[in-house]
Amino acid sequence: MRYSLKQLTVFEAVATHGSVSAAADKLALTQSAASMSLAQLEKLLGKPLFDRRGKRMVLSQWGLWLRPKAKQLLLDAMQIEEGFAEQHLVSGEMQLCASQTAAEHLIPDLISNVDSNFPQMRISFSVENTAEVINGLINYDYQLGVIEGRCDDDRIAHQVWCNDHLVIVAAAHHPYAKLEQVSVAQLEQARWVLREQGAGTRRVFDSAIQGTIDSLKVHREYEHVPVLRSLVANNSYLSCLPYLDVIKALELGELVRLNVPELNIERSLSFVWRNDTPENPLRDLVITEAKRMFKVHHRDM
Repeated sequence: MRYSLKQLTVFEAVATHGSVSAAADKLALTQSAASMSLAQLEKLLGKPLFDRRGKRMVLSQWGLWLRPKAKQLLLDAMQIEEGFAEQHLVSGEMQLCASQTAAEHLIPDLISNVDSNFPQMRISFSVENTAEVINGLINYDYQLGVIEGRCDDDRIAHQVWCNDHLVIVAAAHHPYAKLEQVSVAQLEQARWVLREQGAGTRRVFDSAIQGTIDSLKVHREYEHVPVLRSLVANNSYLSCLPYLDVIKALELGELVRLNVPELNIERSLSFVWRNDTPENPLRDLVITEAKRMFKVHHRDM
């Protein structure tokens, strides 16, 4: 074997941060040392691993092929060095990105549990809508994602974490709030505020009404659920939001859940990752902890 772990470490850092200088800072190396390691690796392999686009380094087709294999080699080396004989020795960093509902209601407890049980492991955490979570995985920005609904991209593997459902809500003063049932025709007459296109919640809702409702009067679209909750509570709009995101507002009487027998909007929250990445013990550990946590603390969701 002619290449070294140091060279692979530099390669992975450049792939993650997009430049040699940023990678050198992260690894506490001089820029010249990082550049030399990368150049040596490319010379040994006989292929360019990056396309140079101005100051930014973008993985070439050879770099894309190499990256998951390099990640696994580095992980194996870390396991040898740290040892996995005892739980408290599990170490490493996992890049996780989650869509909004999971990010607000589930991921904080998951990170806390992992930190308590595996103090040598760190989860770096980002929040995006479902479409951006998928894009981030495809671009190797994250190792693991949590999305709402499903993903049909054959580059992405998925595993259901838990089931959730969406509810249609209105303010207590909305005319529909006093009705025992609301029809699809009445939904068509209402004004709506909804999550933005690309959000998992919006995708599930649009799928649920397809073929049932021809068109909705969508007044506003927002990325942030608190904005939608406030708009609904203080105006005459309807919205469709995850039950977890509105349960407190329902309990306080700020919002009312409408009974729409013609619509039953179920969905799942799922873990997702790139299909072409090798087995990853840290990823498996996070998924196992998440399922255990949900079973213990969210049986009634």
